[in-house]
Amino acid sequence: MNKDIVMIADQYDRIDGRNAYKSDIKRLTLGAPTLESNKNMQIAVQIWKQEANGELELSAELPIHQVIDLMIFLSRTLMYFREAYRLPLLYDPEKPIVERIGVQGGVMPIAVYTENPNIDEDIQKFSQALSDLGELNGERLRVLSRIFEEMEYY
Repeated sequence: MNKDIVMIADQYDRIDGRNAYKSDIKRLTLGAPTLESNKNMQIAVQIWKQEANGELELSAELPIHQVIDLMIFLSRTLMYFREAYRLPLLYDPEKPIVERIGVQGGVMPIAVYTENPNIDEDIQKFSQALSDLGELNGERLRVLSRIFEEMEYY
C-alpha cells in the first residue's frame, strides 16, 4: 500500500454500478502519485483492483485535474443528450461541436466524433445506453450536485 495515501474509499466493489458485489475494483484512493508519468502532479486518484492472489494492485491512476476534466466532459455530454432527440440524427453533421469549454487558458472542444464511419448508428446506441443508465447515473449526479452546492464551488 502506498504510504502517501491520504483518503480512501474502501469496499468500492459493493457500489460499482452494474458490477456491484462482483467488481474486482476494491478501493479508490487519493494521495501523492505513484506512477512515474504523474510524478509532476501533487495529487492523484488511484483505482485498486484485487488480483487472483487476493492482493490489491494499482490498476489506474489519474491526476485530479484529469478526473475533473472527465467530469466536465461527461456532464456536458449528458446535457447535450438531454436535447439531442430534437435533431434527426441526434447531432448536426454541419455543426458537430457541442461546446468549447475554456480551461487553463485554452479550450476543451466537445464534439460529436463525425470521423466515426458508423456515427449515425453508434450515436443512437450511445443515446439509448445513456437512457438505460439514467437511474444508476442520476443518483450519483444528484449526490455530486449536492456536494458541489455544499462546496459553493470551492
